[in-house]
Amino acid sequence: MNLEQWVHQFGSDAAAFTLSCSVVALYYLWLRSKVKENPTYTIHGVNQLARSLWVANVMGNSSKDIMAVQTLRNFIMGASLMASTATLLIIGTLTLSGQAESISKNWHILNIGGTHAAELWIIKVLFLLVDFIVAFFAFVMSVRLVNQVVFMINAPGAAAHHNLAPTAVANRLNRAGNLFATGTRAFFFAVPLVFWLFGPVFLVLATLGLVVTLVQLDRSEPE
Repeated sequence: MNLEQWVHQFGSDAAAFTLSCSVVALYYLWLRSKVKENPTYTIHGVNQLARSLWVANVMGNSSKDIMAVQTLRNFIMGASLMASTATLLIIGTLTLSGQAESISKNWHILNIGGTHAAELWIIKVLFLLVDFIVAFFAFVMSVRLVNQVVFMINAPGAAAHHNLAPTAVANRLNRAGNLFATGTRAFFFAVPLVFWLFGPVFLVLATLGLVVTLVQLDRSEPE
């Protein structure tokens, strides 16, 4: 297949994917500039501040040990549930990849300007699979870090080691929170990838809808 044939067959999907990635990249560049001006501009920044203050409060007050363990247990349960969900989605995606020939034509009924080639279907499913694998590892690493925080937050003589200081424990908990947010964000990005299975136009529309939604979800409450 020469270049002209490749562009004719896969050009619309490649252009749609590039446009979608560019829209998401521009959104995060804009969001990053806002965070530089105000670290609590996003809900993620507010959550990080809240977790840091919470750890300092718990480690400075021994009467809140039970409350701390219960709160962290709830965090672990939520992350474990999301990791299990990601595992099921990975299995479902792998099953989907084995039916490329039969499903690709049926799912492309509404395809406007895109190709029906089974090769491209496999690439689309591969992107979806990678997305779910990223979500799985993010949630699993989040559980791992919180399991460490469970012991650190109640460790006696925390001043004996710098890694047991409230600031270090808060940083570890914030890393767990950021990984949880990464896994959740990976689930969000799966939506445009699923719509891509129906055609490149749906990929672009779903990406625009997702970015509009993220603008609302990421913004913290203004003063």
